[in-house]
Amino acid sequence: MTDFSPESLATIGPKEFAALVKSTPDSKIAEVMGSDSRSKILDEVFGRMPTLFRADRAGSTQAVIHWNITGGPAGSTDTYETVIENGACTVTNQPVREPKLAMTMDPVTFLKVVSGDGNPMMMFMTGKIKAKGDLGLAAQVAKLFDIPKG
Repeated sequence: MTDFSPESLATIGPKEFAALVKSTPDSKIAEVMGSDSRSKILDEVFGRMPTLFRADRAGSTQAVIHWNITGGPAGSTDTYETVIENGACTVTNQPVREPKLAMTMDPVTFLKVVSGDGNPMMMFMTGKIKAKGDLGLAAQVAKLFDIPKG
C-alpha cells in the first residue's frame, strides 16, 4: 500500500485514495495533516472535486460551500470554497463569496468524508462536523459527488 503523502496522493485514483484513508490509522492522518504536507494534500483532494461532481444529481442546486478544515500547523484552519452553479462545480482556496453552507471539521473527519469512509449524517449528529447555514444542503452535499468506497 502507498504511504500517506502528497506525492503518493498525486499518483493514485479516487478508489485507491479511499482505500489508503481507510487503512491509515487516524493518528497518522492527523500527524501528516498537521505538517507541511497539509496544504498539498488539501489542494490535491479539493482539486479532484470538480471531476467527481455529479451535475445529474445536483439538478438546479446553486450553492457556495465553505469547508473549514481545522488542525493545521500552529492551530490554523484552512478554508476552501466550493461553488455549485449552472451544473458545474468550481473550487478555490481563496474564498470570496458568502457561503450558503459552512462546514467545520478536523482533517481526519474531512478525509473520511471525502473518501467515503464515514457517514456524514452521523458525523453531523455526533458533532464531528459543525454546519452553519443551509442544513438541508449539508445533508445532501455528499450525494453531489461521486465518492469512492475504499
